[in-house]
Amino acid sequence: MLYLWLKAVHIVGVVSWFAGLFYLGRLFVYHAEALLLPEPRREILTRQYEIMESRLFHLIMKPAMGITVATSAGMLLTASGRGYVAQPWMLAKLTLGALLVVFHFYQRRIMLEFAAGRMHRDAEWFRLLNEAPTLILVVVTVLAVFKTATPWGGLSAAVAVLVVAVLVGIRAYARHRHKGDAPAVAHPT
Repeated sequence: MLYLWLKAVHIVGVVSWFAGLFYLGRLFVYHAEALLLPEPRREILTRQYEIMESRLFHLIMKPAMGITVATSAGMLLTASGRGYVAQPWMLAKLTLGALLVVFHFYQRRIMLEFAAGRMHRDAEWFRLLNEAPTLILVVVTVLAVFKTATPWGGLSAAVAVLVVAVLVGIRAYARHRHKGDAPAVAHPT
């Protein structure tokens, strides 16, 4: 019964953490775009994004990550969870969880660079970076659902297709956004 309670709280933590990871990535896109604006809009918006990023990170993401990690450990320490520890799907899931923790703190570093005025990445770069948690979420979900029956070949192929689709989608969106930036060409009448 303890395992199931930990699992329920774990799911809430994961959902909250991913919501924060996704939203902070979007805020970085907007923050980078705001850096290109003329004053005073630039100053007003960048200050607002810094406040939003900080609150999101400290009030939502940090506690959600803590809940996720603590309940993960708790589940693995129960009688039900101990049997999963050495299984390949669980090792892959734990590795991806560790990557998410690294990504979490990398996002904090980005936040601090924005606040210090040292960020020189553009919005397109942040759009691409914002897809990393999505890819991890897809793989972790497949691992959690299939467990010992994980279709490793199919999972690898699906991730490859997803990566290509994301890259193509981001490029297409960039072309669409910049289409309006092209100078108008006068047509003879």
